Amino acid sequence: ERVPDARLLLVGAAGSRFDLDARLASLELPAGALIREPHVDEGRFDALMAACDVVVSLRAPTMGETSGSVVRALSLGKPLVVSDLGWFAELPDDVAFKAPVDALEVERLAAELLLGQEDARTAMGSAARELVAREHGLDRVADLYAAALEEAAGGPSVRESVLSQVAAAAGEVGIEPGSDEAAELAGRLREARIGE
Repeated sequence: ERVPDARLLLVGAAGSRFDLDARLASLELPAGALIREPHVDEGRFDALMAACDVVVSLRAPTMGETSGSVVRALSLGKPLVVSDLGWFAELPDDVAFKAPVDALEVERLAAELLLGQEDARTAMGSAARELVAREHGLDRVADLYAAALEEAAGGPSVRESVLSQVAAAAGEVGIEPGSDEAAELAGRLREARIGE
């Protein structure tokens, strides 16, 4: 079903080997149905995305990369329509409709753009914000970066060495295995992410 006031917003540069203007002309869209903005700066991009009801980010083929645009859309609480492959396929179903990349793709997209489904869009938007807070929050991402750097720098070897030195020092001062002091020490090591 076509929503009369629906407008399409197409943002971004076209590939050099694809004649986007010719393709758009061949669609014979009604006048004013498409707003086309080539390359825009980040501030304009965020403002345009914030004005959308639904964000469509189709990418096939993909190399499995995470999409910065999709994470931005999730941060804005926008429901998504994405290609069902690569990283996009891993998105929870409650934040994104995943279009199969096959002969039925266009048909499924036309049926699932969510334009007339305000309740579904609202629920997906809430789930999107929760996902970003849980998985892409600054503290979590910083911890993941730190863990990756620690692993690259020999994290397991360093942890083993620290644990060995702490155990030796505890023995020297008379802390017995199974004692309250040993339990407290183990708790502190877990807090420091050494005794995990």
